[in-house]
Amino acid sequence: MCGIVAYVGPRDAQPILLDALSRLEYRGYDSAGLAILNGKGVEVRKKSGRIQELAKACASHPIQGQSGISHTRWATHGAATDANAHPHQDAAKKLALVHNGVIENYLELKTILSKAGHTFLSETDTEILAHLVGDAFQSSKAKGEARLVDAVRSATQKIQGTLGIAVIHTDFPGLVVGARRGSPLVIGVGEGENFLASDTQALAPYTSRVVILQDQEVVSLHADRFDVSSPLGDRTNVKIEEVENGVTHSDKGTYPHFMLKEIFEQPAAITNAFRGRLDVDAATAKLGGLNLGSQELRQIERICVLGCGTALHAGLVGKYLIETLAKIPVETQHASEFRYGDSPVSGRTLFIAVSQSGETADTLGAMREAKRRGFTCLGICNNVASTIARESDGGVYMHAGPEIGVAATKSFTSQVVIFTLLGLLLGRLRFLSAAHGRELIEAMENLPALITQALAHSDAIRAVAQRYAKHRSMLYLGRLANFPIALEGALKMKEVTYLHAEGYPSAELKHGVIALIDKETPTVLIATRDGVYDKNLGNLQEIKARGGPVIAVALEEDKKIITLADAVLPVPRTHELLQPILNVIPLQLLSYHAAVALGRDVDKPRNLAKSVTVE
Repeated sequence: MCGIVAYVGPRDAQPILLDALSRLEYRGYDSAGLAILNGKGVEVRKKSGRIQELAKACASHPIQGQSGISHTRWATHGAATDANAHPHQDAAKKLALVHNGVIENYLELKTILSKAGHTFLSETDTEILAHLVGDAFQSSKAKGEARLVDAVRSATQKIQGTLGIAVIHTDFPGLVVGARRGSPLVIGVGEGENFLASDTQALAPYTSRVVILQDQEVVSLHADRFDVSSPLGDRTNVKIEEVENGVTHSDKGTYPHFMLKEIFEQPAAITNAFRGRLDVDAATAKLGGLNLGSQELRQIERICVLGCGTALHAGLVGKYLIETLAKIPVETQHASEFRYGDSPVSGRTLFIAVSQSGETADTLGAMREAKRRGFTCLGICNNVASTIARESDGGVYMHAGPEIGVAATKSFTSQVVIFTLLGLLLGRLRFLSAAHGRELIEAMENLPALITQALAHSDAIRAVAQRYAKHRSMLYLGRLANFPIALEGALKMKEVTYLHAEGYPSAELKHGVIALIDKETPTVLIATRDGVYDKNLGNLQEIKARGGPVIAVALEEDKKIITLADAVLPVPRTHELLQPILNVIPLQLLSYHAAVALGRDVDKPRNLAKSVTVE
């Protein structure tokens, strides 16, 4: 959600900033802009719409200069217009600022500034911050470049909310100042040039060496050096880290969309999730990153999973897995609700924060609240350099590789695999027999090949999607561990097609949901053979009796359901605990092909962001 890139060095800044911004398109945005110091002052270009519109504006009126800042905006305060796009300038038009985050007290500050004679050109909260920094610069007693750093520090202290910012000033053409509070910001360390970015993906072609700014830190960035300081102005010792930046914005291969590419990457992603973590001899999992010994793990009496959206759905499957394998009670909570609620928590509770990016604001805030209460917190994320990875007490890195499509696919199945590993580890420390442990391990090792088999039905699923894509609403039903799969399937359909879709437990059909059944409302029923298969067939018959079309997710060998359902999305059979991972594959393909049939922007759905880094 939103993106920042800044550059200072010997090269022309404009093409670097435009290229780096294009690598952040997957985060979600509705406008883009840049500001460059051109030797005479600050020159700004900004446009609503896609980065291509900004690139056209820059092509017709290029800016020459070697230091600048840029931004992709996801609208919070104010519509997606040219005026509301970042960067924003101060009253004197001598500085420009880009901002990720939300200023909660912006109306109060705007009133104060307006009474002091300030005029604003946008509806954004960010412009208030630009004016605050400008005023602080005018009144600062500091000398030289320290004056801008002092102004940034002084202005941000008046802000309530979250921020990651980058600032340039006409008086200091070789300087970019950055600050972070809540919103991620990293320094990209180059050779004779340096970068500032909200996401390491933006830096992929330029450097893999980064410094991750901590909360409240301020950085002064030059071409040949950078200085990081604390809120009090004390210089901070930093650590330069190597990060993986393997995928670029053009790296779709032969696939038309990142979403489809990432759906088909799931056999490899799942293999990476369990590679080196299965101990066949001991019939258990090896997860050294938990930083918890066997005795500590045995003392866990309860687990609480925190997440949002797809990550929470993975946690719901994880609840079923852990409770089945380890007999430990597990609750799942929307991270946003836990963060501000008064949930009672028993003493020996382990918290698990799940986030693909490791930067989800609500999940990070919930984890910090749990840590504040003294609980051990683990993280499951895909970014080893993320805030959750660094602030958690331990965790498991997914190794799924960058996920560019906004709609999560391979990250979901990787998260479920990691919950399976956790369930296996905790189960073997308690009641799970070695025989059952080895049976699950064997099934996990076979899972990538079975996913490949499920993906082979893509063309048939495309035909089903085209048949039902123009319906306005869809229902998704599943039971036990397949209920969260129904939720996830419905979420994918909503995200990329904009159709109304809702997931429910199958058994809830007669408790209100059945009122929605008609010939214009298809129901996707997850009905692979398990302990509730006959119950699901009963639900199918009830839907059909009321004229409702049924799309069934069923085993490839299930001949009975073919005669009952209007369409079948086939999947191969696996261990009952792993079946939900296979069952989600056709639902991902169904939503993808429906979105293509409807002409949607599959990788960049409207109003959505890949990483929700603000509330």
